[in-house]
Amino acid sequence: NLNSAQMRQSVSTGATIHPDQILDREALALQAEQRISFGSYFNAFPASYWRRYTIVTDVTLTLAVEGAGATVTVYRSMANGRSQRVETVTTGEDTASTFTFELPLKPFVDGGWYWYDVVAGDNDVVVRSAQWTAQVPEDRSQHGTVDVCITTMNRPDFVSKLLGQLADAPELRPYLDEVLVMEQGTQKMRDSEFFPAAAEGLGDTLRVIEQGNLGGSGGYARGQLESVRKGTATYAMMMDDDVICEPEGIIRSVTFGDLARRPTIVGGHMFSIYARTRLHSFGEIITPWRFWWLSAPGVFQDWDFSARNLRSTRWLHKRIDVDFNGWFMCLIPRQVLEEIGLSLPLFLKWDDSEFGLRAKEAGYPTVSLPGAAVWHIPWTDKNDALDWQAYFHQRNRFVAALLHSAYERGGRMVRESLNHQIAHLVSMQYSTVELRLMAMEDVLAGPHGLHGMLPGKLAEVNAFRKQFTDAQLQVDPDTFPAVRRHKPPRKGKDDSGVPGRVSLLVRAATMPLRQLRPVRPTSRSHPEAEIPAMDAKWYRIARYDSAVVSMPDGSSAALYERDPEKFRDLMKRTAEIHARFQREWPRLAAEYRAALGEITSPEAWEKTFAPWTDSADRPVEPAADGPASATE
Repeated sequence: NLNSAQMRQSVSTGATIHPDQILDREALALQAEQRISFGSYFNAFPASYWRRYTIVTDVTLTLAVEGAGATVTVYRSMANGRSQRVETVTTGEDTASTFTFELPLKPFVDGGWYWYDVVAGDNDVVVRSAQWTAQVPEDRSQHGTVDVCITTMNRPDFVSKLLGQLADAPELRPYLDEVLVMEQGTQKMRDSEFFPAAAEGLGDTLRVIEQGNLGGSGGYARGQLESVRKGTATYAMMMDDDVICEPEGIIRSVTFGDLARRPTIVGGHMFSIYARTRLHSFGEIITPWRFWWLSAPGVFQDWDFSARNLRSTRWLHKRIDVDFNGWFMCLIPRQVLEEIGLSLPLFLKWDDSEFGLRAKEAGYPTVSLPGAAVWHIPWTDKNDALDWQAYFHQRNRFVAALLHSAYERGGRMVRESLNHQIAHLVSMQYSTVELRLMAMEDVLAGPHGLHGMLPGKLAEVNAFRKQFTDAQLQVDPDTFPAVRRHKPPRKGKDDSGVPGRVSLLVRAATMPLRQLRPVRPTSRSHPEAEIPAMDAKWYRIARYDSAVVSMPDGSSAALYERDPEKFRDLMKRTAEIHARFQREWPRLAAEYRAALGEITSPEAWEKTFAPWTDSADRPVEPAADGPASATE
C-alpha cells in the first residue's frame, strides 16, 4: 500500500510582482504576458537532498492553474548549476487546468533542483496551488509529531510573537505535539502584550517551564529531557527565541525526517532578520585539524537573493553535506536523544556542533535542508569573540575537541589557541585574555564540574570582567578624552591600508617585544587613536599605547590601554597553560570521553534541574533559596 507525503508551495517567487498578486500563501495571480519562475529558495524542490538521504525515488509535481493559454515549463538543474528543460504544457480553454509531472530523482546524486516557470498568454492567470508529492510505503505514510523547544531569556515580546507565528498556522497544528518554552529570565513572557493571543491560539499545546538561567544548552537540554521523558513526540526541534519562523519549514523538516533512510537530524538555514533576502548560513562543518566551525566547502556566506537568485547561483545547486546544524532551528529524532544523550552542559557555544559530531559518530547524519529556514540576527553583527562569551567559546571548543578530535594532541588546537592569545594580548584586550585563561583552567579541572558551573558561571565572568577598561563599554563618545598623539607618526608610517605579507610577518615578530617598552606618557590621559570595529585588527591596534575601539554592533566603544606589567604576567601564564595542555592532552581526552555518557544523561540533567522541579516532575516557580539566575 502506497500513500503520499507532500511539500506544499509557499509563495516566494523572487520576481518583481505587486503585493495584490499574492492571493494567499499558496496562490499567485499573473497578469497577461507576465512570466514568473518558481525556481526560488522556498519553492524549488531540492531534489539532491531527497535523493541522497531519503527513501524517495520519484516525486510528482501537481500544479493547478486557472486561465487559458498559459505555458508551464518544468526545469531541472545539475550539480554544476546548469539547467535543463524537462517538460512544457499549455492550458486550454477551460477555466481551470491541473497538470501532473512525474519526476525521477535518479539523476541527482551530486546536486540539483526541480522547479517550474509559468508564462501567461493573452489572459490573466492564477497559479492556484502546487504540491510536490511522493509515493511511500504504508509504514512511512503517517507523519511524525514534534516538540518545539524554545529557550528564552528576557525577550518577552520576541518569543511571544514567535509563538503567535506557530499558533497562526493551522496547517502546522497536526504536527505539533507540544511547544515547550524554557523561561530563564526575569522579564516574563506572560507580561508581554502579545502573549495572551499566542497562548490562546496554542491552547494546551503550549507549556511554559520556568527555571534559572542555565544558558542555551541548559534550556535546550530541559526541552530534550521533557520530550524524552514524555515519549509522545517523534522529534524535538530546537529553536531560538529571537527568530521569525516560517511554519512550513517545520512541516518540511518533519516530512524529511519521516522519510529519511535512517534517523536523521534535520536542520534549517538562517536568513538575516535585518535583510530578509540574505541567506546567512547554508551549511557548516568542523575542520578536523583546526577543530573550528566554518562554512562547508563551496558555500558563500551572506548570499543576497535579491541580487542573485537560485537559478543563477551555481554553487547552490551542489548538494552541501554538513557536520552539524545550529540550534536556531534543528529537528532531532527522539531516538537519537535516547541513544546518545542530551546536550552537553556548556551554557552556550559548541553545544549544537558537539551534538552533531556525537550523532555522526553514532551513525546519525545531519542534513541542513533547503526550504526550511528562519530569520535570525546574523553572527557577524555580534561581539561574541571579545565579550563575556569569549570564556564559553574557549572552554567549550576545547571540551568538544577533547571529545572528538581524531588527533592525539588535538591537531592545531593548542598552537592556534596560543596564537589567538598573543593576538589579543598585543591588541590590549586583557579581559579577553583573562577569560580565555579562566576557560582553560576550568577545562583542566575535568568534565564533572560542568553541571555545577551552569547556574553561576556567567555572573562570575561578568563580575570578573568589570575591572578591565577594554570590557567597560561606553555608549556616549564624549565619555572618552579627545584623541592626542605624543608625536605625529613618522612619514610613511601611518596605519592606513592592510600591510603586505612581509610587513605583517615583521609586525608579528616584533610586536610582543614592543609590549615590554614603557608607554608614552600622553597615552594615559588621551587615547592615541579611534579605531572602527571593521579596522580593529591586531596589527593596527598593537601600534598604539591606547585607543578607543568601537564594537561590531555599532552601539558602543571601549578604551584599550597598554600595560607592560600585565602583558608580562599574562604572557607567562599563557605560555605555561598551553604547554600543560600540550603535555596532558591524551589524559584529558580519555577523561572527558569516559565521562560523556554520564554528564549528558537524563539522570545527570534531572539533578541539575531539581531546584526548579517538584517531586511530581512538574514545572514550578524557582524557590527563593534556589540557585541565583545570572543575567547577561
